[in-house]
Amino acid sequence: MKFFILCLIVVSLILFGACHPKKMRPLEGQEQTQVEKKSQAPPPEKKIEQEVTPIKPLEPAEEKKIVLESIHFDFDKYNLTDEAIAILTKNAEILMNNPDVKITIEGHCDERGTEEYNLALGEKRAMAARDFLVRFGIEKSRISIVSYGEERPIDPRHNEEAWAKNRRAEFVLR
Repeated sequence: MKFFILCLIVVSLILFGACHPKKMRPLEGQEQTQVEKKSQAPPPEKKIEQEVTPIKPLEPAEEKKIVLESIHFDFDKYNLTDEAIAILTKNAEILMNNPDVKITIEGHCDERGTEEYNLALGEKRAMAARDFLVRFGIEKSRISIVSYGEERPIDPRHNEEAWAKNRRAEFVLR
């Protein structure tokens, strides 16, 4: 056993000693090597006789602009209207053609109703849109949902026109 440990120590010293690079300095009175002399001298100046044409940097490839349209809901409803189904169908086709794209569906409501009620309704609206996309063939793992209830109105006015704009589901790329 002692012999084995002694052998390990000797082998370790040999390996670690061999791996450590040593910097060689010239002895007093010896001249420096040609490599050392060249590295210390400044590089000679060169005149460029030809005109150099600068290379144009490559322009980045144009990114695909993916735009998913929002859908709207009737007052106090989360069922999909015919117009919403048409928009969701277009959105689904875009997602099918871009399989790496992931989205978050945001459910929104108008200001009428309690905060808790509107958060629940916004979630149902987002789930209705997600369920449609999943039935269309989009993987559920690509879609997350969130409800903002009445917290993020797109139109802050207090009338029917504004409320209709605020009852929506938006599609945000992640």
